[in-house]
Amino acid sequence: MIFGWLTTGSILFGLISIIVPIINLMRQDKGAVSNLGVFSGISISACAISLCMQIFYANHLVQIEDFTAMMDIFGTVASVSALLLLATITLNIITYMVYKKSHI
Repeated sequence: MIFGWLTTGSILFGLISIIVPIINLMRQDKGAVSNLGVFSGISISACAISLCMQIFYANHLVQIEDFTAMMDIFGTVASVSALLLLATITLNIITYMVYKKSHI
């Protein structure tokens, strides 16, 4: 029963990994770099947890031998996972560059 929550948790952590750098970019005090590492760490950790949950779900499908479900979802999961990783890294790099520029 817990395996049904893996997809929901993966989506939730994926959203967190994208929303945290956006919130960080919207903050008014760009000069305060002290929390930059914390927010980036939260974002990258949430992305890693999201991807890990997808791996656990794929492993569950293999264990119960539901190969039809794997064939149905794996292409989309791979594409969305790559997009999530790219978006998370890009947003964190943009955040770093904005904060570095405002700190100089």
